[in-house]
Parts: sequence; C-alpha cells; structure tokens
Amino acid sequence: MKAQRAGPGRAQIFKCPPPPRLLLFSGALPRAARVPLLSSCGRASYCAPPGLSWAHPHSAAPPARGLGRVCWLLWFALPPLAQFARLFHCLFLVCSPRAPPLACQSFASTPPIAPLASLFDIFGLASREEGRVGHRGVIIMTGTGKFFVGGNWKCNGTTESIKKLVGELNDGKFEESVEVVVAPPFLYIGQVIGSLTDRIAVSAQNSWVGKGGAFTGEISADQLVDAGVKWVIQGHSERRHVIGESNETIGKKSAYALSKGLGVIACVGEKLEERESNRTTDVVFEQLQAYADAISDWSNVVIAYEPVWAIGTGKVASPEQAQEVHAAIRSWLGDKISPDLASATRIIYGGSVNGANCAELAKKEDIDGFLVGGASLKGPEFVTICNAVISKKASA
Repeated sequence: MKAQRAGPGRAQIFKCPPPPRLLLFSGALPRAARVPLLSSCGRASYCAPPGLSWAHPHSAAPPARGLGRVCWLLWFALPPLAQFARLFHCLFLVCSPRAPPLACQSFASTPPIAPLASLFDIFGLASREEGRVGHRGVIIMTGTGKFFVGGNWKCNGTTESIKKLVGELNDGKFEESVEVVVAPPFLYIGQVIGSLTDRIAVSAQNSWVGKGGAFTGEISADQLVDAGVKWVIQGHSERRHVIGESNETIGKKSAYALSKGLGVIACVGEKLEERESNRTTDVVFEQLQAYADAISDWSNVVIAYEPVWAIGTGKVASPEQAQEVHAAIRSWLGDKISPDLASATRIIYGGSVNGANCAELAKKEDIDGFLVGGASLKGPEFVTICNAVISKKASA
C-alpha cells in the first residue's frame, strides 16, 4: 500500500501494508498530530503528513501471499469486520493516557466513525492547540491561576437575611482548589467580615477614583483596606450604563485600588445591540485598553466577562459563546501586554450563572471561574457554583 500526494510529487512507498494504527491516522492531520508509528515490518514510520492520503488498495494488485495477503483480505473481503477493528482500536486509544487528542479528533470526523465524535467530547480528547491537556486528554484551565468565584450581592439584603446567608456559607463545603470572594453592600461589610469564615474573602462593589475627602457618597480604597476588605469590583455594567462611568474613569479607579493593595475584579462586556452588530470584541477590547492605559501591574487583577444582555435576564451566553470571548480576551492580553500575563490572568464569566449551568460553563478551558449575581444570595446554590471547579479537574 502506498501514500499518494494530492499534488505533484513523488509518492512515498511502504513495502508492507500499514498496520491499523497507520490506517487510523491516515489523511491530512495537524502537525501536532504527526506521531511516530511502528509498521508491521517492525520499523518506525510516520503517519501521512498534510496533503497525503493512503491509496485505495483496489488501485493496486493485491499481495500474492503472506501477511500482506491476509491483511488485504481482512480489509476488503470482510469490510464490516475491518470497520469493527478500527472501532475497537479507537476505543483502545480513548482509554490510553498517551492518546494524541488532535489525531483522535481527526479520526472521529471520518465518515465511518463520525457518529463517535461525541464520544471524544465526553472523554475530552478534542483540544485547542494552546490548551493544556491532562491525563487521558481531559482539558484543564488554559490560565495558570486558581479557579475564582465571586458573589456580587449588589443592593440586596438586610441584617437578618445576611446573617442567614453568612451562616449558610460558613456551613458550606468548598473544594480546596477554588478561591471564593463575596461582595456585600457597603453598609453590611463590617457585619460580614466579623462573622464570615476566613475561607471566603470580602470584596467591595465599587471604590472612589482616589483618596478620600469631600466626595459625598463615595468610599475610598484606603477606607476599604482599613476595614479589612481584600477585593473590589470595578467596571460592572450597572456602573457603566446606569451610573454612567466612563472607560477612563474605571481604569483610574482600578489603578488606585491596586496601588492600595486591593485585588480588582475588572468587568467588561457588550450590550445586546453591540453583539448583534458583531462588535463584541471591539467593545470588550476598548474596555480592556482603558484598564491597560492605567494599570502597570496586572498580578492582582481578575477579568470578568459579563455580557450585559445576560445579566439578571435569565439569558446565558452558551458555553461556546463565552469561551470564544474569553479566548479572544486572553489573546488580546498576550498581544498587547505579554504571553506570560495572558496565561496567568484569570478570566471569569458572569451573566445569570446558576447551579444548573455552571458545570458546563466551567468545562471550557478559558473560563477560569464566575462572577455570580442573584444565585450568590442562595448559600447552598452558591457553594454548588464554587464547586464547579470539579469540572475542571482531569480524570484520574
């Protein structure tokens, strides 16, 4: 059996029929999928590079005898049996920790095996080129930071309801591999800090652009630090579109908060009309640039992508939609700031996240956690969302 080039060029000849593994990886494969194989002659060879495909054996005379004849008969005299052989070999690769994911993904898309594509998704063998792959090819986070979940309580709660919520959170069992933060209204920050477990950090929902003074109704980062607050949310869509804060103001507020030792949850996101006009990345990149113009050290920044049309509406960006924007944000960070920063920065998703949809969202490799609104007011459900980090973990 021989390999033929689609265009001009000399064919590469193999003196013995390729073994099942060669057949499995035949066709145009990505460079990452080219792996050394062992032919039935006992020598090393390689799967067909792009542009090559294995010649149909009917185009050449069958081997007269020996192992070649046996293989030819098995493949063409007993096609159903041959297809089952390929299937079982595929299943063997799925169970093997050394299975090359891109090659398996290519094989799963071939006509005889296309119905098995979902099997590869289940085992997480299909991966993006930049993603990191765990045992058996299960995708884990592209970013290197710890899974992060923030609960934004917004303008909700009373002394009694917050006491009950804090009790539920104190009783919750959180996975060790998740960082948890909650953001109560300013009025209740002292109550929460005084009663909440140290396992959970406290965030403010906003802070002023500079040091305190004659700014009625504002809270400075200095005061938040003095009260024991560790994080602050900046640039939330309700601050942008209801209060009217500009990109420039949000960038300055974030920079001042960072200078005082607070971590910043930097929000970005597009409105529905901006998405429908295909301006999602334009809007998000403009917002990111405003942060970048003011911030010099990103080590204590978590980016929260929150599509405005999904906040509090019950509508949720599909895992694929969220992943697409998260990947674009990570790419922007790599291009505009540095690849190391792109890898280290956690990019979390917000927008009607709840206990029912968090696991599927968490499986996406560029989603490093969540910023949760309404569901964070329900203690047990918020714990469930935090523990969606389990969906990130590679199989043992």
